[in-house]
Amino acid sequence: MFYVKTVPTLTRAGPDISFKRLFCSRRLQSSVTSTPESQREQRDDSSRRPAKHVSAGSECPGHPGAGRGSNEICVDFDQSQEAYKSKDSLELLRSLVVFKLCSYDFLVDKNKEIMDLGKKILGQRGFNQFMKMTFYGQFVAGENYQAIKPLIRKNQAFGVGSVLDYSVEEDITEEEAERKEIHSCVSAAETESIGEDHREKKHKAHKPSGDRRGGVTGGRTYFYADEAKCDQHMEIFIKCIKASGGSSMDGFSAIKMTALGRPQFLLQFSEVLMKWRRFFSFLASQQGKDGMEALEQRLELKQLQEFLTKLGAKGDFYGWFTGREEKSSGTIDMLDWNSLIDDRTKISDLLVAPNIELGELEPLLKEFTIEEERQMKRILQRMDVLAKHAVENGVRLMVDAEQTYFQPAINRLTLEMQRIYNRDKPVIFNTYQCYLKEAYDNVTMDVELSRREGWHFAAKLVRGAYMYQERERAEEIGYEDPINPDYESTNRMYHRCLDYVLDEIALKRNANVMVASHNEDTVKHTLRRMNELGLLPTENKVYFGQLLGMCDQISFPLGQAGFPVYKYVPYGPVDEVMPYLSRRAQENRGFMKGAQKERELLWKELKRRLTSGELLYRPMY
Repeated sequence: MFYVKTVPTLTRAGPDISFKRLFCSRRLQSSVTSTPESQREQRDDSSRRPAKHVSAGSECPGHPGAGRGSNEICVDFDQSQEAYKSKDSLELLRSLVVFKLCSYDFLVDKNKEIMDLGKKILGQRGFNQFMKMTFYGQFVAGENYQAIKPLIRKNQAFGVGSVLDYSVEEDITEEEAERKEIHSCVSAAETESIGEDHREKKHKAHKPSGDRRGGVTGGRTYFYADEAKCDQHMEIFIKCIKASGGSSMDGFSAIKMTALGRPQFLLQFSEVLMKWRRFFSFLASQQGKDGMEALEQRLELKQLQEFLTKLGAKGDFYGWFTGREEKSSGTIDMLDWNSLIDDRTKISDLLVAPNIELGELEPLLKEFTIEEERQMKRILQRMDVLAKHAVENGVRLMVDAEQTYFQPAINRLTLEMQRIYNRDKPVIFNTYQCYLKEAYDNVTMDVELSRREGWHFAAKLVRGAYMYQERERAEEIGYEDPINPDYESTNRMYHRCLDYVLDEIALKRNANVMVASHNEDTVKHTLRRMNELGLLPTENKVYFGQLLGMCDQISFPLGQAGFPVYKYVPYGPVDEVMPYLSRRAQENRGFMKGAQKERELLWKELKRRLTSGELLYRPMY
């Protein structure tokens, strides 16, 4: 029998806190004092610099006759003098040397051994100074939030904002990483009831892929130790938020969900969400609606009632979805279906999913310990604390994307924060990885949810950071590869998602997107579409983002043309950031080898300064 458990309206606060209201809980307090309202400056995105119409020597990315005529804004990415006017000549030389060294496979493969040798020869202090003059200085802003302020202010003076990212990472062995991951992703109930749960292979702990640092081109990786460590991570994020608020008028701060709690909950909740989604698709196929886009699939409630009754299900499905039969439209879509999860009162009650074969709602695990229930609640409460600090400090919070076996839960929890904090303006930004086959469905459903509920959709679009790791894990465990088949299909997916959001901005002016890309063609595509849709940079609806130390020939011309553009700014002590830098060098070697245009522009500007007597040029701001 397929039984539907109805949940009464929550009438009291207690240990069984509703999913939505968990974000409003103040029981977890930060030890960092919030800035009083009376001491905070009012910040307004409209205070950004005015847009400039850059046309000298530039080719407008718009089609002839397209856009808004004189309002079209054209940016030239081939002008070395404009691109590097924020850099002195030593900085240009450093960039050239670092990019060249990163293109040699031997140096990248043996970087740890070379660094260890450097420490022995130079000593720790000398080694740190050498790194600050080279690799660390190229890609990291400084050791703490006081040290990074000069760079942030300099970049801002040349039109480029900051997304602060505290990039300290544990330097642990692969074996220790695997041990921590397995321990933190398996519950006590799962350990004691081997063979009695209904878990899927994709969403179970897998030792060979336990070290999540491998094959990653993105930022730092966190491994769960205990709840106290998660509180320390939260405090670090709060300091980062305050540093961003104190350094610029419209900054961002980046967080990772896996830093805020035991990943067991993210793993299990992701499985639940995917099972609910698959069950909806199964029901849609029974009504002849398979093969349609996710948002186009609508289930006829009468047919649904008849089909589930044949399976032996019990319950009034009109009441299940609408509460009152006369208010029903007679159909439901994926968003209506997903709303079933909202009103469950215990976190562990979220972890149930439909079983098509058994015809019933079944728990993923038989029971949860009291401590596990508390751990799951605390990850939500920590997120709420961070969101409140972001609002108080006038900072936007960027929630990074992670692996696909965590991501459905991360996406859903971020949406819950957006429902609360994005009512008046975009505060919480979700991240969408466009190398995923399901990226377009995820973007369109979340945009539609924001329309229905009246909050600001805010997204960062990236291509993705975990491709090699995801493919290897899928092959080892035996599930479908979640990644698009090739780079071209990922490009098409990125532009498809981007075009959808840009159309939404033009239509409603209630969505926001950061185009986080080093791909010049993608940036030009965005500018062309903005011109066609009449979207002006001064509206602060479309942002651009690149990593610190890379693609300055894109970032700074955009900023000087008035577009909101940001550098992802890592910071942290030299020793503690080196594991992150080491992996970045290894995973980005392909990009470094392909950065031919950037190296050519750097040489061009150095030669220009040499021949014009400007080799001692110092940026003025």
